[in-house]
Amino acid sequence: MPDDPRPSTSSPQSGSVVSDEEIVFALHGMTCSACAIRSEKILSDVRGVSGAEVNFALERAIVFAPRGAVSFQVLHDTLSKAGFVARPLALEQGSTPTIGGQGNLTNSYLTLAFSILLTLPLVMQMGGHFSVDGFQISPWIELALALPVQIIAGWRFYLGAYNVMRSGSCNMDVLVVMGTTAAFGYSLYLVLSLGSASEGKLYFEASAVIITLVLLGKVLEVRANRRTITAIRSLMSLRPDMAVIQRGRALVEVPSDQVCQGDRVVVRPGEKVPVDGEVEEGSSDLDESLLTGESQPTKKTIGDKVTGGSINGTGLLTIRATRVGQESTLASIIRRVEHAQSGKPPVQRLVDRVAAVFVPIIIMIAAATFFGWFVSGGTFEKSLVSAISVLVIACPCALGLATPTAIATGTGAAARAGILIKDIDVLDRARNVDTVIFDKTGTLTEGQPTVVDIHMINGQESAAIGLAAAVQQGSEHPFARAMIALADLRGVRIGSVSDFQSVTGRGVSGIVAGRSVLLGNKAFLEERHVAMEHVKPKLDALYAASQTVVWMAVDGLAVALFALADPIRSEAKAAIRGLSRLGIAPHLLSGDAQPVAEAVARKLGISEVRGGACPKDKADTVYKLCADGHVVAMVGDGINDAAALAEADIGIAMGSGTDVAMEASAVTLMRPDPRLVASVFDISQSTWRKVQQNLFWAFIYNIIGIPLAAFGYLSPAVAGAAMALSSVSVVTNSLLLRNWRPQLN
Repeated sequence: MPDDPRPSTSSPQSGSVVSDEEIVFALHGMTCSACAIRSEKILSDVRGVSGAEVNFALERAIVFAPRGAVSFQVLHDTLSKAGFVARPLALEQGSTPTIGGQGNLTNSYLTLAFSILLTLPLVMQMGGHFSVDGFQISPWIELALALPVQIIAGWRFYLGAYNVMRSGSCNMDVLVVMGTTAAFGYSLYLVLSLGSASEGKLYFEASAVIITLVLLGKVLEVRANRRTITAIRSLMSLRPDMAVIQRGRALVEVPSDQVCQGDRVVVRPGEKVPVDGEVEEGSSDLDESLLTGESQPTKKTIGDKVTGGSINGTGLLTIRATRVGQESTLASIIRRVEHAQSGKPPVQRLVDRVAAVFVPIIIMIAAATFFGWFVSGGTFEKSLVSAISVLVIACPCALGLATPTAIATGTGAAARAGILIKDIDVLDRARNVDTVIFDKTGTLTEGQPTVVDIHMINGQESAAIGLAAAVQQGSEHPFARAMIALADLRGVRIGSVSDFQSVTGRGVSGIVAGRSVLLGNKAFLEERHVAMEHVKPKLDALYAASQTVVWMAVDGLAVALFALADPIRSEAKAAIRGLSRLGIAPHLLSGDAQPVAEAVARKLGISEVRGGACPKDKADTVYKLCADGHVVAMVGDGINDAAALAEADIGIAMGSGTDVAMEASAVTLMRPDPRLVASVFDISQSTWRKVQQNLFWAFIYNIIGIPLAAFGYLSPAVAGAAMALSSVSVVTNSLLLRNWRPQLN
């Protein structure tokens, strides 16, 4: 599985391009999107840092810098001075998220309960004003109830405001502190100056209710945010803490991160596989659903590959570890999901620019509201209350959460279905795709061809099989496995090969027992001046049967045609139907001969088809479609698809394919089911609908709420409730994406 792409910088001394490394860590202490923008700027200004991205919803920061140019400790110390808390992600696993970096969720519950307990009598008094037998609390008791709420429960807002204001910035904490302090301070002044005569004129309940509601909103927001990243938490929980390895005849239990490549790992029934490996002893059914989205267990036996994080069934397995630690498939999947969830699409950058000036603008509007009411004849009390309402109702949190929560939930839902998205820009591009190009072998077909016919031109069949299998030993192509399997089945001895060469998408050559062997498609042999016209009738018959033909020449003379059949995947027709429902045109682009490609396309209902395409032809075809204005996705699984995958607007690799194909792709399907291709575009469209809905509600809330507050139609308490609910509603709307499932019929 490939790592995520990184930016690169040029070395001024050498002019060479140096790849940036990513320093990813948890970042706490942010109370709104303005904090995220501020921390992003602080990180970007650190010497040696070439860029930074901070995700407010996930409390995650990514710093890009040339390898070794900056340490985590430097970043940690810089952020600490600004009031933020940076922690390595390793320390975050299993921990409880914080709220604004001021203690864990349990402490926040206790603070909230304390605040509610003291605020409740003040709220009951407010309700009593509307009843005949209402009651009135003494002003001194009101002060006694409101003071602890303001100082103790509201301390986190004062601390946050202090940290941000000392760096010349503003955030949500500043708005809350200004609004509640004004309400509390004005009421305190009246109590101290008028005593009991201030009864009925105080706003202690407003300041207490605002703090309580904002605390409630933040708790609900964090609880909801935790649910947006369940995909990563589920993946992290897959890897067991301990592994049992075989040392001689003894079984030793060691931490999973201490398993080395080549170790023999014993996996008992019901246990999780700790590392990637290959089965050496035993057989069992493995549950890979959390990795691939496939609900049915997969049978594994000797020689089969297993993936760390799979759950063993009833059999006892001994596996040879092949990929461990950060090289494992599970670790790479987690990196991909984290990278996709932490990125910022263009629309979020626009929102960030709005959020950066949001708080200062609100403060100016609040000031204008106060002076507007006062100058136009309003009382000091009315002017102050209206200004407080403006400060309290305006909150940039909803704007900051609108995009990242939808993206985190959408990419998490995709990951659970077996769709890994490399970066966030993919979701933006995927929703506009109008053309999907499929490779044939291993994508729309099973990728496990078998030799079904051999037409001998010269020589003996057994000798041809032996030479073909020998030269194919150096290739990983499915056709190579078919040739070797045929030799094993016939009991033909396979010799060694030297001077092996592979021409991607064409064929292979080598020296076997002193003889020059060529094996490949027609064009490959024609380039080497091998005459083949005399076998055209037989060739046409094989093509008509949808069989792939592999030519073989020995010492410059054509000796045999191998006909291979690769069954079409049972899901392929449904995959094409799924794309048609979305209005996306399917194309078939194959290295097989044109008649074979056309026969497969007819069976699947694909009208646009091209055969005989080498890797360059595939990349050129993709380039031409893109140049003509189409938004193109390429689906493939082999080395010969890598160039086309990279050239396409979106490359989609089958998880059963080669690492090269997955490296070049933006999306990896963890199981070889072409129906998931349509699901890539479906989840993209669903996610962006949520982003648009969230941004609409976040903006419309402020557009309507701020004028209402400024014109005196909202009390501070109602404004506080509305502010608390705005962020929660945005996150809750995003969480509806958790119900998304791929349509596989």
